[in-house]
Amino acid sequence: MSLTVVELRDQAAAALAAAGVPGAAVDAELLLGHILGWGRGEVRARAVMGTEVGAAAAAALRRAVARRARREPLQHITGRAPFRSLELAVGPGVFVPRPETEQVAGFAVDALRGVASAEPVAVDLGTGSGAIALALAAEVPHAQVFGVENSPEAFIWARRNQRERAAANATMVFGNLADALHRLDGEVDVVVSNPPYIPERAIPRDPEVRLFDPAAALYGGMDGLDAIRQVSVTGRRLLRPGGVLVLEHGELQGAAVRALLAADGWRAAATHRDLLGRDRTTTALRAARVPSD
Repeated sequence: MSLTVVELRDQAAAALAAAGVPGAAVDAELLLGHILGWGRGEVRARAVMGTEVGAAAAAALRRAVARRARREPLQHITGRAPFRSLELAVGPGVFVPRPETEQVAGFAVDALRGVASAEPVAVDLGTGSGAIALALAAEVPHAQVFGVENSPEAFIWARRNQRERAAANATMVFGNLADALHRLDGEVDVVVSNPPYIPERAIPRDPEVRLFDPAAALYGGMDGLDAIRQVSVTGRRLLRPGGVLVLEHGELQGAAVRALLAADGWRAAATHRDLLGRDRTTTALRAARVPSD
């Protein structure tokens, strides 16, 4: 028996809400659109029109809803994640890019656009899915952008996204943050990173994060700053004098990150709030003379 779009949408929303899924109504529309190949706007339009949906699509929706009700990330079910102007492939083994990171990428885009060079250079340390690196490559097409990742599972997704975007000015590099891109030492204009920054004992509340995001992309040592310390060292090595560092971090870490960067010899460290008013991004400038380690 066929059901209408409204009936299927409402059933899905009710099941997700009962499972405690945030934004259940939105996820129901997105899952229905994913199954039927429609955008969310078309789902709503078809609901008004009273469009009926066949049994096979209805069964596929129920399976997808069951997965989401177990708190599997929506992006793992659809296989896609929006990020700024991009749509990225994501799934198990890679961190799902978050909306707050779009603003972090925006700081890096602005810094890269401000470089007085015919071909500025940017490096994304810990690129994961390639989200920040590919956003920079798309929005600053005259730049050369490198994304560095040390997780084999995540690197597969970064390479896939680079190929899907056919981003000729983006290069994905497999390697550790400490040893990344020595050939570019002192030549990079912008270094950006969304490193793991959750303290080891601060277990995330959301099941989507706790159960599905890779631990290597979440936890940054006892105080959450281990990876940020490495980004500071590598960033100083890579950046030219006056080059810009852009770092994402936790909402309670702004002061600690600024102190860390000041101790490492960075200049003009400043913390910026996200759209919810929480400390999220710290920027700094590479000093003309880098202190010895």
